[in-house]
Amino acid sequence: MNIEPSIAGAKRFRDARFGAAALPREAVANEPIALPEETNDGFRALRDVVQEQSTWIKPLQQEMARVIVGQKSLVDRLLIALVTNGHVLLEGVPGLAKTLSLKTLAGCVDLEFKRLQFTPDMLPADIVGTMIYSPQDGEFRTKHGPIFSNLILADEINRAPAKVQSALLEAMQEHQVTIGDDTYHLPDPFMVLATQNPLEQEGTYPLPEAQIDRFMMKVVISYPNKREERAILDSMATSEPALGVRQVVSRDQIVASRHIVNAIHMDDKVRDYVVDLVLATRPPIAQTLDLQGYIQNGASPRATINLCLAARATAFMNGRHFVTPQDVKSVALDVLRHRVTVSYEAEAENVSAEDIILKILDTLPVP
Repeated sequence: MNIEPSIAGAKRFRDARFGAAALPREAVANEPIALPEETNDGFRALRDVVQEQSTWIKPLQQEMARVIVGQKSLVDRLLIALVTNGHVLLEGVPGLAKTLSLKTLAGCVDLEFKRLQFTPDMLPADIVGTMIYSPQDGEFRTKHGPIFSNLILADEINRAPAKVQSALLEAMQEHQVTIGDDTYHLPDPFMVLATQNPLEQEGTYPLPEAQIDRFMMKVVISYPNKREERAILDSMATSEPALGVRQVVSRDQIVASRHIVNAIHMDDKVRDYVVDLVLATRPPIAQTLDLQGYIQNGASPRATINLCLAARATAFMNGRHFVTPQDVKSVALDVLRHRVTVSYEAEAENVSAEDIILKILDTLPVP
């Protein structure tokens, strides 16, 4: 297969649309962002609380680093989802420690963990549970499925048909499950961590758009560099690798951190910047950025909400009580990449959703 035309088309797109058309990075709003006044008692108290409540972040990162070599961005995204009650979709080729990362996170937190291996012959009842008839008293009893847990690892989620994948929709959005005529609330916290392999197409099913949108972030995992590959060799090239970790975070700490994240200050200009980023993926704003022909569907309002929450969580993880525009930009790609659908014209020119989002980030003025 000759890939030269695709590469040339992508280069022309980047040169024509991502180069000269993009505004310089130093283009900023006229008025600077207003940071919280340190003399204000409320903000000073918030700063102290954030610094106190975020002390568990570094020990958790260090504990996970004992098993997961490199992949700092992946670990940070998992922690962002943990403190914002979000769900994460991991995509990467086999062998990049997707499943191991999620199992390691589960071992470091004091939460109940269940792993679901998705297969083509799976049924919705295998996830949420079902009604079982009892011949002793002639009544039906509810048997809860493995989804009644705090952390759910949906391994190779795209191997199950749409009927099974849709069983997660209610659980991911409303944090509840309906079995028969009764509705049952799921434990709190509740988080779905799903993995999928982008290479294999045989025996897989594309995720429904409604389910993809319910994932707070889609994280694409890349290959490790040479130094990280050598570290993996030194620690894992044995028949008995050291994969054990200790619990360093309690459930109460996670719940308390979520309340603090909700209180982190976000200036109005940063809020407007979040809205502008999402609106730039939809018409007519996309047309003004010369992107109209490359976007089939833009990001939903869930993107606006999740981008705000992820930026606040990033500030919290860095011990800050206020959000900066850089916090927004650092998570924008993971929050938006699975919510922007490219057109056939973009696919023909080998232009991805990531290219479009990077174009928007480079073009929009930063407050």
